[in-house]
Amino acid sequence: MARLTPPPATQLELFGFDAPAAPPASPAGQKRHILLDGQTITYALRRSKRRSIGFQIDHDGLRITAPKWVTLTDIEQAIGTKLRWIVSKLDEQATRAAQPPTPPIEWRDGATLPYLGQPIILRLQRTQKASITLDHESRELTLGLNRDATEAQLRSRILKWLQQQATDIFAARLSHYAGKLGVSYTAFGLSGATTRWGSCNADGMIRLNWRLIHLTEQLIDYVVAHELAHLREMNHSARFWATVESVYPDYHAARLALREQAMIALPII
Repeated sequence: MARLTPPPATQLELFGFDAPAAPPASPAGQKRHILLDGQTITYALRRSKRRSIGFQIDHDGLRITAPKWVTLTDIEQAIGTKLRWIVSKLDEQATRAAQPPTPPIEWRDGATLPYLGQPIILRLQRTQKASITLDHESRELTLGLNRDATEAQLRSRILKWLQQQATDIFAARLSHYAGKLGVSYTAFGLSGATTRWGSCNADGMIRLNWRLIHLTEQLIDYVVAHELAHLREMNHSARFWATVESVYPDYHAARLALREQAMIALPII
């Protein structure tokens, strides 16, 4: 499965090896250290039955899962090969950890939340019939609520509305970029993942994080183009990026903006 991740928790598959003599098994989660280019890299090593070396970086740091027969030398050579990627992801995690937590939304009249890269203002009205409308000029989202509506019901209504907007907008952009790329996807669904913006599997199933609705249309387009490009190249090779560039020329800037956005906590909804 090919995935686009707002950082963190990126799984990267590396080379398979010809099996040498098996080294001693490592305890699960054993911490090890290696000095490369003047930088000390700390990682937790776990042995498994997998056929390749896997890297994962999240709030716990770098974790490596490797076949039982792969030597420590092979593992450290793999770390050296991906050193820039590892350092970059570890730096992103450190930056994210230093960010103050985003306070939860106050579900009241006049509260704001991001929608397509800009804030919208919540306006609450007590009505006999439930309703919800967005005035694009004033950027006011007006909710008609029964007098006995609870805060939980208000939150649920807004979440449902945001996800419906995401479904409609994402479907339109998928159709647009699928046509430009000359590809077809089999299905599309929303994801609530906290570790990736989108994914595409070999069966043509596209999943897009509904929280993209908080970001700009340009960033939504980049994620859509990225995932659809995997239907032609199920990897992140030079040919894959050339495919993305053919329909989204400014993808370098979008990648950077998305990475920076991922370091800022989205509102808690």
